[in-house]
Amino acid sequence: MSKRRITQETFDAAIRENMEEFEMDPDEALRDAVEQFESQGVDLSCIVKVVPPVSSDDNQEERTHEVLQALESLRIGNNTAALPDATADIKCFTEQCSLGFAQRYLAAQKGAYPVILSYCKKSVEERDCALAGLSALAALTDGQPDLLDKEGQQFLVDVLQKYQTDSSVTCVAICVVRHCCIKHEQNRQDLVKGGMLPLLTGAITRHSDCAVLVKEAAWALRVMTFDDDVRATFGNAHEHAKSIVLEHNGLKILIEAAKAHLSNTSALSELCATLSRLAVRNEFCQDICDLGGLKFMMTLLADSYESPELVRQVLSAIRAIAGNDDVKDAVVNAGGVDLIVIAMNRHINNPAVCEQACACLSVLALRKPNNCNVIVENGGVIAAVQAMKIHPGSVNVQKQACMLIRNLVARMRNYCQQILELGAEALICQAVQTHEDCGDIGKAALRDLGCKVELRELWTGKHGSITN
Repeated sequence: MSKRRITQETFDAAIRENMEEFEMDPDEALRDAVEQFESQGVDLSCIVKVVPPVSSDDNQEERTHEVLQALESLRIGNNTAALPDATADIKCFTEQCSLGFAQRYLAAQKGAYPVILSYCKKSVEERDCALAGLSALAALTDGQPDLLDKEGQQFLVDVLQKYQTDSSVTCVAICVVRHCCIKHEQNRQDLVKGGMLPLLTGAITRHSDCAVLVKEAAWALRVMTFDDDVRATFGNAHEHAKSIVLEHNGLKILIEAAKAHLSNTSALSELCATLSRLAVRNEFCQDICDLGGLKFMMTLLADSYESPELVRQVLSAIRAIAGNDDVKDAVVNAGGVDLIVIAMNRHINNPAVCEQACACLSVLALRKPNNCNVIVENGGVIAAVQAMKIHPGSVNVQKQACMLIRNLVARMRNYCQQILELGAEALICQAVQTHEDCGDIGKAALRDLGCKVELRELWTGKHGSITN
């Protein structure tokens, strides 16, 4: 059941009433208002939870929140002031929107988007003002992709074309693109049709020495491959990934960019994450390997194992490209299994790393008996069982570990006893009982291990509906 909502004005009025009628101090009045509304089941996620400004004795006019004061100054300044005169207001607006989603939402509800877009279009010829305007637009659209309209889409394409050689302006403009494409399929499709993809790949190539921009552009490319908009019946995630690879040479550009930033774990993590999103076809997986991507990932796994986030993204990328059977063998022959197990043991307390490591080993073991031998010999099963013991509450760790065990013994029954002696049966049974998502794969693992498992026959062929 959806929660009730109130307006910012209602919330502010409740605080003022607490202070004026019940003589509460400001902090107590705020705290009481929050408690009262939450107890009534009101959703306050879009409410600015601060004490509203109080009018002075000389000025009885009710004042508004700072973000709205800055917005009003910009609205007036758009018609009267020169661009440099509005710089302080645009920066204040940006700072206020950066405080949290509630501030951004309040500003949007009061008509901020057309005001900010108007400022951006007026300032496009002045580099510093354009940068300030784009920063405000980036702050406003964070979490609010619905604000972007056709005019805004065209403006983003135009400004990226105009400032191709300026890394700072390009970076902020791409940030706006990313914000407006997360959970918004129509914006993604419109921007791709408008020529956004070559602008993103071109920015990485042109500014390959700027780690911040490379990361931002890679992130935006990755968002173009998302299928996260529940309102869209069909998405173009796969088509966008194909276009990035086939039409814009995305794989080579990303791999070369990664090689240029070996000391920047943040940029490397994003580049690996984007590569994993582009490995949507068998030949793309092979292309990444042929372009030196696999060798590069092996090097990263060996040299940067201290960074859990980077390790997680590298493992995710290896898992993606190992969907190709030839790449599976290449990973194993390059010593990848040993590196994956070392990484998992090093970060055994990190569920995200354990999940990806188990998933990686699971993919390598699928349909490959020789790879199964290598995984067992290098301690992959021991590490997976240990991860199950340490993270009983993580459904993803449990699920991927069950999948690994199942893939190992499906064609190599000689490992069943060794795995059972590690205590796998009890752990899998616990995972099945604790996590509903582990039901099918957990029972499949138990079955292939030779354990007793109860399977429900949902339908016997007789007349009647299936019962749960």
